[in-house]
Amino acid sequence: MSIGCAPAGSGNELAADTMDEAQRSAVPLGCPADVDLAVNPDFTFTRNDYYVCLAHEQSPIRGRVNKLVSSMYGARGLGTAAAPLMAARPDQVTLAVCGCGDSVFGTLTLGMDSDAGLLADSLYRPQIDELRAEGRRLCEVTRLVIDTEARSAEVMATIFNVAFVLAKGLHARTDLVAEVHPRHAGFYQRTMGYRVAGPVRTCERVNAPAVLMHLCLDFAEQQIRQFAGNFARGDRSLYRLFLSQAEQEALARQLLLPVAAVA
Repeated sequence: MSIGCAPAGSGNELAADTMDEAQRSAVPLGCPADVDLAVNPDFTFTRNDYYVCLAHEQSPIRGRVNKLVSSMYGARGLGTAAAPLMAARPDQVTLAVCGCGDSVFGTLTLGMDSDAGLLADSLYRPQIDELRAEGRRLCEVTRLVIDTEARSAEVMATIFNVAFVLAKGLHARTDLVAEVHPRHAGFYQRTMGYRVAGPVRTCERVNAPAVLMHLCLDFAEQQIRQFAGNFARGDRSLYRLFLSQAEQEALARQLLLPVAAVA
């Protein structure tokens, strides 16, 4: 389950990994539906005074990610049994937001639908099966935490932007689902265009109420193309704080595992 912290309120170096032309043609936000591209475990994206990286099983920051999630879940009265990161699975990617001294103040886990299913299936299998029956390629966000002291709309937008590029650009996912606390549902509707897709139920993993949210990634891409970089917009849309199309394509190239490592 995601805590769903609502935020208050670039200097980017995107070095493209070495790729062949077939990989390059697949990168721009929407590779073929039957292609899942390997993710570079050494990926790091710097924006202003923080950076986003992967907290994979061998990463030295994985313990700090666990500590952050456990602390934030506990502070909100949520059960902490689901807080530690599960054993690494090939269908999951955990992102970490780090600041000065490699301190971790944000994280998000992106899970791809597979034969093992999604965590949200435990509460919302009928609703999720309806999406599958329509041919949707699903993914889910879990364990989303942003430390309240470091929270900002830009940080939230950045980690979601990286997750979007991973989901739609590299794994060709069409739709995203998430279980969030009902009191945060309005935030996701207002800022990113999620819709409520399932009734309020009790999530036993955290012993708290949850509601299923759904986001069509084609809609998200349209919003990004229209509003990314438009910082003067007066509304609360997070899409205005996303990267430009060109920056996202460079980010996707940086996320790819180099060809030499795949061979």
